[in-house]
Amino acid sequence: MHTILKQQLAAFGGLALLLAGCVEQRAEVGKADAAMLRPELRISSSNASSRAERAFTAYVTGYGFWDNTPPGSAAIAKPVLHRQAGGVGSYDDPITLAVGHVIEGGRQTLDYPAGTRFYFARLRKYAIVEDVCGNGHRPQDGPCHTGHRGHPWLDIYVGGARVSARETTACAERITSLQPVIVNPRRGYPTEHGEIAGSGCRLY
Repeated sequence: MHTILKQQLAAFGGLALLLAGCVEQRAEVGKADAAMLRPELRISSSNASSRAERAFTAYVTGYGFWDNTPPGSAAIAKPVLHRQAGGVGSYDDPITLAVGHVIEGGRQTLDYPAGTRFYFARLRKYAIVEDVCGNGHRPQDGPCHTGHRGHPWLDIYVGGARVSARETTACAERITSLQPVIVNPRRGYPTEHGEIAGSGCRLY
């Protein structure tokens, strides 16, 4: 689980966004925008756990060692393959991914169940849901759950323990964009192994 990194990014159309590995502020999605959200943003547990491979466009952001909760740690909320955030991006060792969630009646439900795998083509990385994105008593009001301009929000762990906080932040900013992703991907997609921040923070 990670905290707010209050950064302003120049995003699409010159619009500045407040980005953080997990953002506490309410989404910039008004009532009119909310009505237009794609079905992927209203995922039921049964749909999310389907094993069928499916491609879609997601709003991809990054969080790292320095803006995690607590800061300067690799702690995660929903460990599956890792005890701490990590992974090299292969199918067998995917990188930790944080997703939005809701809390209703004291019960937490993730937008995608812990253990769900994704493939990020522009990063050439597999990832696995092991963390949550969004803070407060009603995380469902925040952008990690409501998404960005009709696209699901996925927050991938960039690492950064061996590089500076500044470099880690720059890496998170660099990868922030709408990207093609695959949920429940098959094995065999091209991969570049290694931590995102510590291995050049490349996009393909």
